Amino acid sequence: MTRTIFVLNGPNLNLLGEREPHIYGFTTLADIRTLCVTKGASLGFTIDFRQTNFEGELVESIHQARKEACGIIINPAAFTFTSIALLDALKTFDPPKIELHISNVHAREEIYHRSLVSRIATAIMIGFGAHGYELAIEAMAGMVGAAREV
Repeated sequence: MTRTIFVLNGPNLNLLGEREPHIYGFTTLADIRTLCVTKGASLGFTIDFRQTNFEGELVESIHQARKEACGIIINPAAFTFTSIALLDALKTFDPPKIELHISNVHAREEIYHRSLVSRIATAIMIGFGAHGYELAIEAMAGMVGAAREV
């Protein structure tokens, strides 16, 4: 079994550290990538970390994960609430899937309260800021380990 976790990030997350720091903080996506790679390595996993502003590219990454990943951690950003294509792609991925959001989306405007991705996510990580990525990798390592024991 592969020991690669795909960490996928959707639109506008490339602007972390600049965009709405009162919501998302000052940590950049490059900082988060470093945190993820370090945490993954400490647990014996390789992290394939990606960001795109394009829905089709995110779908293609999920398709690739079907062959190369033991789990997906995904912060779909705005696609969370709009993308049936993303939902359908994630349905084709059987291993664990963690939906992640930096902010507490339920404490924000109503438009952010209905996630399509949550319907098929194995688990959801919301509101832990950039630290949520590390927590999600720890959780994924536990899920993948538990799946191997069965």
